[in-house]
Amino acid sequence: MSLSPLSRRAVVGAALSGAVVAATAGPAGAASRPAPSLSGGGPARRSPSTPVPVPPLNVPALRAALADLEHPQLTAAQLRVSGSAGRWCGTEGVADRATGRAVHERDTFRIGSITKVFVATVVLQLVAERRLSPEQPVQRLLPGLLPSRFPPITVTQLLNHTSGLPDEQAPPYDPSSPEDIARHRYDRWTPEQLVARVSHGPMKFTPGTKQEYRGINYVLLALLIERLTGCRYGEVITHRILRPLDLRHTAVPGNDPRIHWPHVHGYMRMSDGSLLDITKFDQSAAWGEGEMISRTGDLERFLTALFSGELLPPDELERMFTLPPDEVRMTDGTPARYAAGLQTFTLNGITLWGKTGERYGYSSAMFATRDQQRRAVFSFNPTRRDAGQAQVSLRITEALTKA
Repeated sequence: MSLSPLSRRAVVGAALSGAVVAATAGPAGAASRPAPSLSGGGPARRSPSTPVPVPPLNVPALRAALADLEHPQLTAAQLRVSGSAGRWCGTEGVADRATGRAVHERDTFRIGSITKVFVATVVLQLVAERRLSPEQPVQRLLPGLLPSRFPPITVTQLLNHTSGLPDEQAPPYDPSSPEDIARHRYDRWTPEQLVARVSHGPMKFTPGTKQEYRGINYVLLALLIERLTGCRYGEVITHRILRPLDLRHTAVPGNDPRIHWPHVHGYMRMSDGSLLDITKFDQSAAWGEGEMISRTGDLERFLTALFSGELLPPDELERMFTLPPDEVRMTDGTPARYAAGLQTFTLNGITLWGKTGERYGYSSAMFATRDQQRRAVFSFNPTRRDAGQAQVSLRITEALTKA
């Protein structure tokens, strides 16, 4: 299917908007072997291996993209660019409206769904260690968790969002009301309760036949990590990734609603127009799909190590860059854009791989060309959680890819 430039921009915007549009041993160096299809429906699509030169850094464009805190309204933004084609770092806005403190490049923030890349990396480490087969049904690995009427759903189909799981039941609050969201921000959820929310309706589609971005896939994968290791999934991520890479300002907070390091505050626009500091927020409703905290420098180190093969042997790393077969498309008919843990889009002829993330008051992304000519990590703080966040991400990635 050929897309017009306007349609391509719409697809990229959708890819960058994340969930808003969609509603103990170290890593093993396994012997090389062919990677199976990631969808169970024909030959998988591998990422192109021929490097495409990226343009020189356009620093004025980067500054302009970051400086616009009004379209939509943001309280802060930060960007770190690295790679063989150049480096740049910039910040705008305030980290704390109460004190007026300016945001700093070392400030931490909630990374939302970027958490999924950490979870996927650990799952693929377990695959490399032969503790897990990607084609095993999750029902066999986590017996009794999903209804017996559901068809088999493989680990791969969780990783690349082709599971077809039902829609979640409505939360116990009005998600369109900022006041209601604020009242429920300290609610405590267990992962089993999150899974139960998708256990009542019919499957959306036959597993492996379509792609739909769903956070519950990664709640199940985090539960799988716990079942296989006997440890909390956050402890496993810490042991396997955070400590080896010395990511001192990255954490899985668990039941703690606070951010303990110097950080950017998140704010939410209330119905009367005022801004509420929403930084303290129990993240158990996101859990394995989006609860982590980090900073741009740590995410740059993680992205570099991941793409450089420090965390996964070649075959398992290749899964992160392998999309489902061409016939497997997003539920809106556009091409599939999610592999095992990573998402991809092409803008101005440059193909980037990485992940976006969102929580109330926070939006972030980390992306790189596969050859790491260009890496970018950015975070910004929108006062509304809506499709306007995609505008900011698209504006920044345009500046990153255009000469």
